[in-house]
Amino acid sequence: MALFRRIFFAAVLAGFVAGLALAAVQQWRIVPLILEAERYEISDSHALDHAADPQPVAPHMHEAESEPWAPADGFERNAYTALATTLVSIGLALVLAAVSVFSGMDITLSNALLWGLGGFVAFSLMPAIGLSPELPGMVAADLGARQIWWWQTVLATLGGLLLMARVRKGWALGLGGLILLLPHIWGAPQPPDAPSSVPAHLATAFAANTLFAALLSWLIMALAYAWFFNRWPALDRNAEVAR
Repeated sequence: MALFRRIFFAAVLAGFVAGLALAAVQQWRIVPLILEAERYEISDSHALDHAADPQPVAPHMHEAESEPWAPADGFERNAYTALATTLVSIGLALVLAAVSVFSGMDITLSNALLWGLGGFVAFSLMPAIGLSPELPGMVAADLGARQIWWWQTVLATLGGLLLMARVRKGWALGLGGLILLLPHIWGAPQPPDAPSSVPAHLATAFAANTLFAALLSWLIMALAYAWFFNRWPALDRNAEVAR
């Protein structure tokens, strides 16, 4: 029970730290790109509405239309984004800890960067090869098909990386590499052939910054988990002395 508590709280604290770091990078590098893309999306939406119904609509009719709830721009939206990012990071840190436990390979300060790099490759880099990060207004394939392919890619990448890390023989490297490539051999679902209003340079910058933020988050998460996990016995002893 003590070991489970140690693993659980180390993962939660590591996810919290990584989530805050990721939220900060998102506000700095990613949110401005999203806001810029939303400008194009809103312009396109207004143009389509005007083309479909060129007759002017009375202001009170706009007010009567019900719209789904969304956080207000500014602090409220940023706070909800940071909260969601932190919760997702905690969940990913728990997955990282579970993989370490079930694979029998400990996460230490000496190998934490490799664990973080593996998490980034499995959950961000390999899926992004087939499904690049998308801005609002970009044309995308069916959501259900994308989710299925994303999970297939993540699981195949995790399986291939674990096989190569555990066995470390020539055949395992070859088989692990093949498993990594399988989702890309059959291919990701492709979006319909339709023009996008989002400029190419904006989409490229968003993809690059999203991957950079994910890499930074995974490295911080793995390092923080190793530090908290190894510090936990000392923290327990200090708590007992304090009592």
